Amino acid sequence: MLGLMQQWPLLCHKIIDYAAQQHGDREIVTRSVEGPITRTNYRSVRERALKVAQALDRDGFKEGDRIATLAWNSARHMECWYGIMGVGGVYHTLNPRLFPEQIAWIMNHAEDRAIFVDLTFLPIVEAIADKVGSLKKIIVLTDDAHLPKESKLDLVAYESWIDSVDGDFEWKQLDENAAAGMCYTSGTTGDPKGVVYSHRSNVLHALISCQPDALGVGSTETVMPVVPMFHANAWGITFTGPMVGAKIVNPGPLMDGASIYELLETEKVSFTAAVPTVWLMLLSYLEETGKKLPHLQRVVIGGSACPRAMTKTFRDEYGVEVNHAWGMTEMSPLGTLGSVKPAYAGLDGEAVLDLKEKQGYAPFGVEMKVTDDENNEHPWDGSTFGRLKVRGPAVASAYYGGAGAENFDDESWFDTGDVAHINEHGYMQITDRAKDVIKSGGEWISTIDLENLAVGHPDIMEAAVIGVQHPKWDERPLLICVRKEGKTPEGSDILGFMEGKIAKWWMPDDVAFVDEIPHTATGKIQKMELREQFADYKLPTA
Repeated sequence: MLGLMQQWPLLCHKIIDYAAQQHGDREIVTRSVEGPITRTNYRSVRERALKVAQALDRDGFKEGDRIATLAWNSARHMECWYGIMGVGGVYHTLNPRLFPEQIAWIMNHAEDRAIFVDLTFLPIVEAIADKVGSLKKIIVLTDDAHLPKESKLDLVAYESWIDSVDGDFEWKQLDENAAAGMCYTSGTTGDPKGVVYSHRSNVLHALISCQPDALGVGSTETVMPVVPMFHANAWGITFTGPMVGAKIVNPGPLMDGASIYELLETEKVSFTAAVPTVWLMLLSYLEETGKKLPHLQRVVIGGSACPRAMTKTFRDEYGVEVNHAWGMTEMSPLGTLGSVKPAYAGLDGEAVLDLKEKQGYAPFGVEMKVTDDENNEHPWDGSTFGRLKVRGPAVASAYYGGAGAENFDDESWFDTGDVAHINEHGYMQITDRAKDVIKSGGEWISTIDLENLAVGHPDIMEAAVIGVQHPKWDERPLLICVRKEGKTPEGSDILGFMEGKIAKWWMPDDVAFVDEIPHTATGKIQKMELREQFADYKLPTA
């Protein structure tokens, strides 16, 4: 017997339709690439997205065509996404922090037929356009007045392009399993791999995100997705925001502490999300200026482990709740969030910080387990760690083109490449990436735990830990630190601060200071580059 319910396909354009109908006047604010703060609303975004779809259809783009975007978070970028999906195309976000050669490789692999590009990134497109054989159209997200006149490329100004149609267009009727978007992994090992989101997975992920113990945003919120749209759909906020009718504030091209603070203050932002490196800049700015955060209530921090000291500073100095999160491009991306379950409701002080160091528990729609190398499942005891595997309706089942098939098994479990453990209440904690964990004397040492502890020192801005060869123990930890401006701690100061807070055999064998720690294009510490930089480093214990 089947249910007698309507077939209502889960298509992404239904999200912007709903936002325009129920929350049409709700603002979308953008710090534009041209400079001024611009203001629009969901009703206008939908109208202009229909024009994007109509213009793409007129220009001959078909269902399934990959349409790239190389742009900051903005209302125009949102319009492009919904317009591309509404005509049956596949938005393909490109990460401008990759090398131009990598971007060209990704575009060729995806066979992108057109690109929407911000003025900021036009030089990248000019450098690689002739290397992308499938590319037929370049649309610059600006108006005629700001369109460069001396470019060697055939450029089209976005505003005049959408003004060339009247918007009398209906969204294409698609299968909900049709491809909606693409995003490539950062390719820290091997070539980048393409993740292909469906309309169904995007809508379901947005519904998952709306749960109170997930992102938990509502129509009364003012949300600022500092995390870029080219980082796994801005962690889904480009869909979640319209789905609930939240006001959205797009930071555009300026990500420094002062610029982020300005929008937090002037737009009365209540909720925001980004990787830890962004918040390091903001907290440094606040410390220097003595300013506060009177409107901000919650921050979701993910992308890499959130240092305990950062959570404590937000809470104690500014009254802001930090929700630690974890996810992956392959997961659309949310996997866990650190909301507090009833079992921990009575915690306070340092005990809350202990809990917040964990990445949190999976919301409905995400299944996870931890296994050994032979796929034997480990107990949820909070200490037995192994390979973290996940599955769910918004988790990839394969990479585009068939690469990386070894990461997926016959039961749809995806091996994340993370090493983790899960406690009896379902809280997961990443102890390392499988490729970064230090194996010393047959035992594993978590680099993440060491990094988070070191950053708790008041004179340290950022820290990274790598394994360095040792004649007796195989590998031993080397702690690499960036000092705060004007501070001059020595290695012995940092090790003294850490002493007694971790097992003795986990203590780093040495401390090295650098001016800057390299990061990947998604803001994560680039351990591979550090291992190359310190390949010949001799530990004093060796």
